[in-house]
Amino acid sequence: MNHAPTLAASHASLPPEGARSALGRPGGGAATMAPRTRIKICGLTREPDVDAAVAAGVDAVGFVLYPKSPRFVTPQRAAELARRLPPLVTPVLLFVNASATEIEAAAAIVTPAILQFHGDESPQACMAAAQQAHCPFWRAARIPSDIASGFDLLEFAYDYSAAQALLLDAQVDGYGGGGKTFDWSRLPTNVPAHLVLSGGLTPANVGAGLSALRGRGHSLAVDVSSGVEADGPGGKPLKGIKDAEKIMRFVAAVRASDAHLAGLNTP
Repeated sequence: MNHAPTLAASHASLPPEGARSALGRPGGGAATMAPRTRIKICGLTREPDVDAAVAAGVDAVGFVLYPKSPRFVTPQRAAELARRLPPLVTPVLLFVNASATEIEAAAAIVTPAILQFHGDESPQACMAAAQQAHCPFWRAARIPSDIASGFDLLEFAYDYSAAQALLLDAQVDGYGGGGKTFDWSRLPTNVPAHLVLSGGLTPANVGAGLSALRGRGHSLAVDVSSGVEADGPGGKPLKGIKDAEKIMRFVAAVRASDAHLAGLNTP
């Protein structure tokens, strides 16, 4: 069985955000443990973009194996790109309603990996595919804009309790967040899961998202795709083409948020 270096697991191994250590200061004074938010860049299709993500210091990169996506890559292409990753930068394979056989075949050539299910997969289907592929999995939770929709994130978390993390994305037509944010204030404060915030994140708003959601789950990571893509005609993102400078600014914004929290917790 593969043992992937994982975002949520590595985050869970750290003390809780803002926790203090009795070590590290002469005279027994407590030292504040600074948080470190894990970062994933999704929708990579090119070697320079993988290299830029690694150079910026991200923890994971995502490859979209959904043929209808404009960011689609084949499993073979994902394997080529993943070979550029150094140790402790994890490939994440995104699927939408794929068969267990397809998932196992992709995971066999992109290893070690995390599986991300972004379609209508049931808890049983997710667990079966993950066990067959010998990989941990994340489950996307599409957060509706209509408060009357009846969606219950706590119930969803219990249903998918075998998931390593829940990825929070905006509900739009089709699959994926479409580069849209959702109302962060509507999320429960006690979600029993590791959380990965996604959906419309950019260097300009990721800090606000982190501030809004810190402490609402076991841990908090972030996932960005369109927010770090190159600008095309009319300022629209070139889907699948990343901008190295935007990646650097996104990572810097996350680290600034971490530093701000550490400063608030400093005695």
